[in-house]
Amino acid sequence: MSDAWDRFNWLWEILFAVAYLATTTLVLLDEPDPLRAGVAAGALTALALAYLGWGRRIVRDDGHVRQRWALAVVVLALVAVAVFANTAASFILFMVCPLLFSTLEFRPAAVCTTVAILLSPLSSAVTNGFTGPTLHILLPMTAILVVFGILAGKFIMHVIDESRARAGLIAELEASQAEVARLSREAGTAAERERLAREIHDTLAQGFTSIVTLAQAIESEVDSDPAAARRHAGLAARTARDNLTEARAMVAALAPADLTAGSLVDAVRRQADRLADETGLAVRYEVGGSLPALAMASEVVLLRGAQEALANVRRHAAASSVSVRLSVVDDAVRLSVRDDGAGFDPDRADGFGLRGMRSRAEQVGGRLSVRSGRSGTELTLEVPA
Repeated sequence: MSDAWDRFNWLWEILFAVAYLATTTLVLLDEPDPLRAGVAAGALTALALAYLGWGRRIVRDDGHVRQRWALAVVVLALVAVAVFANTAASFILFMVCPLLFSTLEFRPAAVCTTVAILLSPLSSAVTNGFTGPTLHILLPMTAILVVFGILAGKFIMHVIDESRARAGLIAELEASQAEVARLSREAGTAAERERLAREIHDTLAQGFTSIVTLAQAIESEVDSDPAAARRHAGLAARTARDNLTEARAMVAALAPADLTAGSLVDAVRRQADRLADETGLAVRYEVGGSLPALAMASEVVLLRGAQEALANVRRHAAASSVSVRLSVVDDAVRLSVRDDGAGFDPDRADGFGLRGMRSRAEQVGGRLSVRSGRSGTELTLEVPA
């Protein structure tokens, strides 16, 4: 029941404060005897303090049955003292009746509420006798209040039971969702393992088998038939290149360890720091604003693009400084890598790196652009946000 209290506790606190202040003020204004007024106001104040210091915790935290009964007895005793000191103190029942139904089970709460409501005509009878001027009004009002109090208590208990049942269903649903997610992850992992095993068998394993066979042929032909050995060496090199291409394609389809261990921002930062540590270049890394959440495939494209661009800087650029920037531009996340190196002609570049980056970008609806000249190279890779 703690969730319900967290959401609606302020409403109950307002009712409690209004009932206490209004009843205490009415008692002080209505009672001409200072002693009786002080007793009634003191009992009401003690009731308020008992609830604030003790009752709130019991009701909120589903306290032990003995504690709940002890609270109910204390509440009834203080109400009796206040009402017998001044009948107007019975207005505190607007706070006491809901409190009793929130504390006890329905039947004992109904009994205690009835007793609390009956205190008002009983107080009038003790003070003014059975012929008092207010008793004939209090008796029918008491009967109405008893019925109303029980019906209202029934509604309160129904709301509490429904809240508890709903909380239980929510907990079961969350547990079921967690189990479904776990099973889905396991099924996905198993399917991915099967896919990789099949692809490795159909591509890499067969390619390596061909390379081994060609190497054995080269070993037997290198002395007797050099031309055939050279031809087989060329085939082996081409097969190895094909295998490398297949391996890169497989790796690009997986979630990199850098992304599974942290965010894209951190993963690209590690690549930039690694380049600076290995080469001594001045590497500046910037992130423009807060990046939106991206699909894993898009994050892989950006991280692979950063890796390839920085690898090209390391191998070919002969640069002295590098700038890496991640930013959001026109509903897209942009990676920009700029260096002050020698530059190259992008139209004549035939390496796998740029073609692979462009292909990966197109698969997620992104694009790659490269500008290069004597003043350096700037690579820009964008994926939809």
